[in-house]
Amino acid sequence: MWEVYAWDRFTDTHRQLTDRPNGTSHATVSPDGERVWWFDDTDGDEFGIWRSESFAGPPAGAAAAHAVPGARPGYPAGVELGRSLAVVGASTDDGTTIWISRNGGTAEVVYQNEHDGGVGALSRDERLVAISHSEHGDSRHPALRVVSSVDGSTVADRWDGPGKGLEALAFSPVAGDPRLLVLHERRGREELLIWDVEADTETELSIDLPGELVADWYPDGSALLVVHTFQARNTLHRFDLSTGKLTTLDVPKGTIGSAAVRPDGTVEYSWSSGERPPVVRALYPDGTGGVVLAPPGAKAPPAYPLADAFVPGPAGEVHALHARPDGAPGGPLPTVFLLHGGPHHADEDRYSAYRAVWLDAGFAVVHVNYRGSTGYGSAWRDAIEGRPGLTELADTAAVHDWAVSTGLADPRACVVAGSSWGGYLTLLALGTQPERWAAGVAGVPVADYLAAYADEMEPLRAFDRALFGGSPDEKPELYRECSPLTYVDRVRAPVLLLAGENDPRCPIRQIENYLDRLAERGARYEVYRYDAGHGSLVVAETITQAAVEVAFARRALGR
Repeated sequence: MWEVYAWDRFTDTHRQLTDRPNGTSHATVSPDGERVWWFDDTDGDEFGIWRSESFAGPPAGAAAAHAVPGARPGYPAGVELGRSLAVVGASTDDGTTIWISRNGGTAEVVYQNEHDGGVGALSRDERLVAISHSEHGDSRHPALRVVSSVDGSTVADRWDGPGKGLEALAFSPVAGDPRLLVLHERRGREELLIWDVEADTETELSIDLPGELVADWYPDGSALLVVHTFQARNTLHRFDLSTGKLTTLDVPKGTIGSAAVRPDGTVEYSWSSGERPPVVRALYPDGTGGVVLAPPGAKAPPAYPLADAFVPGPAGEVHALHARPDGAPGGPLPTVFLLHGGPHHADEDRYSAYRAVWLDAGFAVVHVNYRGSTGYGSAWRDAIEGRPGLTELADTAAVHDWAVSTGLADPRACVVAGSSWGGYLTLLALGTQPERWAAGVAGVPVADYLAAYADEMEPLRAFDRALFGGSPDEKPELYRECSPLTYVDRVRAPVLLLAGENDPRCPIRQIENYLDRLAERGARYEVYRYDAGHGSLVVAETITQAAVEVAFARRALGR
């Protein structure tokens, strides 16, 4: 079970804070380290409230966790914590609301709007709150507003115009310093700027690295810790704000999940690679390094290295990652194409036990960073606007052709699989590219886009409106063109669908619509339903699902 734990590093003691039937995924700690905040939903439906409790544990007889008085339930829309102030956001069908609670008191509304938005950052002195919003109508490319925590009045606004989003990363860690670190995409990729929100002046940072950037502050505000993403891998750098000097830090090749600088200058970061399981590592000020935290219990074994392929596609080079099982024969193999979710996400050189299960079962594995993926520039990410799903599958087809032509994949034994957006692409591929696929595995998919839009959480409706250029009422034919249900009668490969009963993102009714159509025509399909939301945080359940998926694929291929 994924749950929240408190780790006291001085005593090396661990305490489990949450213990809920379907696990807990969102948590953070207050700046003084005294309280832990976690999001309390119902059985994975993502609708709930933030609660907080003492890091050390409640006094005898006291309630463990407390909700923010006056804040209403909703889908999480950010949380930022100060020493005396908590800023929490929630999204509902009515839009976004952001509250401020002072010293644990009743929450006061500081922002409310019908459009999608959320909490971005809180200044160190707790005077300023940065808010991400889409009042201009495009939640995929948000604007920023900074408001006073005292009365909610606007201090500064920033919007870069259509197709160019802004993201608040963090205020300066120095009290009284109104500088806000911001991610922008003015030159077609994610880069950094510093915005003095009180003077309303900004400085774009010129950092000579390919790919895309994200960063956090060093504790004294004089430098940035930069995480650089390029070709599905990360590097770490220190950027001195006064001199512009960029220093590369010594980290292993792979993927960095998160990184931060401790007050003594130690850089700590989570890391893994295709071969090595995740750990938290440290770079100390004296130049040494090592592992700070590794999962307890039996150690996960090394997995399989990932190789790169850069495949000519219909709109440019498509980056794919692939692996072969150990000891596999030299000829073509049964191959599973694992399509990532998001769509604004990417497959990276990181450890995946799920990938290893397929490889251990004798399948080659191919990941496709199709158009829509992040890490390859704004144009690549936004290329799916106006034709989602079908655009990504054109890139997938190019990679499929490459895998077959190079002798990696057996064309008679190719499986398409994915969850969430990847599940959506799986069903769409089975209907629009039936000649390519011998089986499909679709986890928590969009199956009937019109019904999904009607039932899904409001932040996703806003995302869909931005992606399609309007709602289903405004673009009915486009939604039908991009919906797997439209092509269900063309599906000829067996398909496995996995669905969460409480899923707010890909709700169950629209999956049932698709299954009904499969049943009407006597198609070969199997269904696995489970009592959780958009995926499960219960480890035993995820293991069961992986086993079900691989077993289904082997049956479908007659192996």
